[in-house]
Parts: sequence; C-alpha cells; structure tokens
Amino acid sequence: MTSGKCDWLGVAEGQEPIVATALHDGHGLRPEVAGFMALSPADRMREEDPFTATWTTIVGTRVIPSRSRFEMDLNRPRDQAVYRAPEDAWGLQVWKSPLPEGLVEASLLQYDRFYGEMARLLTNIEERYGHFVVLDLHSYNHRRGGPEAAPADPEDNPEVNIGTGSMDRGRWGSLVDRFMADLASFDFLGRTLDVRENVRFRGGHLSKWVHEQFPQSGCCIAVEFKKLFMDEWTGEPFGEEMEAISQALEGTVGGLIGSLREFPEP
Repeated sequence: MTSGKCDWLGVAEGQEPIVATALHDGHGLRPEVAGFMALSPADRMREEDPFTATWTTIVGTRVIPSRSRFEMDLNRPRDQAVYRAPEDAWGLQVWKSPLPEGLVEASLLQYDRFYGEMARLLTNIEERYGHFVVLDLHSYNHRRGGPEAAPADPEDNPEVNIGTGSMDRGRWGSLVDRFMADLASFDFLGRTLDVRENVRFRGGHLSKWVHEQFPQSGCCIAVEFKKLFMDEWTGEPFGEEMEAISQALEGTVGGLIGSLREFPEP
C-alpha cells in the first residue's frame, strides 16, 4: 500500500470500481496530540474500529488512515471532526486540558488531506469506469454495560447495519438490495447473519460527501459490523469470525460489479 508523502494515510489503487476504506481502524496520534490525551490506549481502542482494515483486502483499491478518530474523526463534518467535549465522544473526557487551536488546525489539515485524496482517487475511478461503490467499513460496540454485562438487545442491534441515510435509494436501491442479500445468504459459520438497514446507523459524513460530490456516479455503503468478531473490552479478535466476515464481504464484490454494469455508460 502506497502513501506518497503522507505517513498516516495508506492508499492502494486496484483494477475494479470498488473502493474499501476503514476510517476508524487507526490508533495512532501525533506526539503533540498524545501529550494532551486523557484516555488510555485501551479506552481509545474501545471506541475505535480495530481490525476493520483487514477486511479492505477484498478489493484492490483501499484507503486506510492510521490516525485515531480521537485525533480527527474523518466520518464527521469538518467542524465536528475534533472532539472538544465529552458529549462529542460518548461521554468520555478526551483531553487533560483544552487543545490549543494550533493543534486543532493541524489535525484539520490532515482531515483536508484525506478528503483531497479521496476526491482525486474517486475522480480517477469515475473517469475510468463511469460508476463506483465505496464500502465504508466500521464496527460498533454492543456490550457497553461492561465486560460481564449482557449484550444489547439484538432487536435493536443487527449483526450488520447497512447505512444508506444519505443515498438516493431510487438510483442505487437495487444495488444495495443485492449487496444486503448476498451478505444475508452467506454461510457464516453454519448460520446466516442478521443484516438490516438504518437500524443503529444511517451512515456518516463520508457517505454524505460521496453522494454530494458524485451524485450520478458514486454509491457509498456504510457497513457497520457488531463487534461479534472480538471482545470489545479486552481487544482480543476472534479469528474464525474475522475470517468469516472477510469471506462474506468478498462474496459481495461480484454482485456489486455486476450491478454497476447495469448502469448506462455516462
């Protein structure tokens, strides 16, 4: 994976109109930011999406930031990308003292670098293929009561939440339906996954940005996996579940490409 002059943003460019990204996999902080951080690495990791970058290898084109969402959250609007108060971050006290504005601005320059790189990459793919899909891969906690607490109610917490809140469903609906059906029909360790749309999450800023910048050509699907593939309190991954999720996602790629081919040439 190449990164050019940017040591925190890995970009690989493949040969298909599908892009996979894992915005919250990163755990790194600039040293000057780390000096203000009040949270332990374990507390930060609990709200990050560890291991999600592993799943991006299902396609050749991947974008992987290594910075933590606690430095700048790439899936929030620019004016909300740096958490300032506990209400911005699940009630957590993120900073020992308020961040100097110079540090905030430096983080936002990185935010701008990411979206500039996404604009370049997706414009090139649009010119080459006409249409494209971005798989915006995330995970979410479901045992917030503590390591011994019961999991959150499955009725309100699907194993896979597909976020399409900013999408033109009339344009992209059949593609999304096929994607969800492929995930839901996969043999996941002897059973099927509970895949539902817009139950816990409707998609974040990246999805909205893609749909605004590329309204005719770009479809961004926010994919949130419940942390059934890891212990969200210890950070331990579960190998079989990790691999099964990767295989389930890989099984959707052919359908996505086939759906894109049904769109008329621009």
